Amino acid sequence: MAENDAAAYDPENIFAKILKGEIPCHKLYEDDDTLAFLDIMPRTEGHALVITKEPAADLFGITPEGLGKLMAVVQTLAPKIKQAVGADGVLIQQFNGAAAGQTVFHLHVHIIPRKDGFPMRPEGAKMADPEDLNATAEKIRAELDG
Repeated sequence: MAENDAAAYDPENIFAKILKGEIPCHKLYEDDDTLAFLDIMPRTEGHALVITKEPAADLFGITPEGLGKLMAVVQTLAPKIKQAVGADGVLIQQFNGAAAGQTVFHLHVHIIPRKDGFPMRPEGAKMADPEDLNATAEKIRAELDG
């Protein structure tokens, strides 16, 4: 973590709680440095979040090595998620600071599969049905295992 960003990171943010196992998630992938799971308020089917395990509030608080590991996972998962949900493309989003639209101050990257002719739901519009999320997670995990 960058030295001057240490105070900005809140170890009790929702993603830190997910990492500690205090809050459940629909896990897609995990390694020593990252965790990927489905967004509970997805903008499209398969909307996933990839988070770093390094305590960083945003892009400017992570080490270059940590950022490389995070983005390598995004690069690996995005086409698998696209395939699993039958999408035509993938939107990759990452926000830094409230003015940029960041709402959880733990570095994360959105993988949002896009299908031609299907608009995205508004951000934070509606919680998905847990059974729907489970079914989507199973499709994606099968693609990752295959």
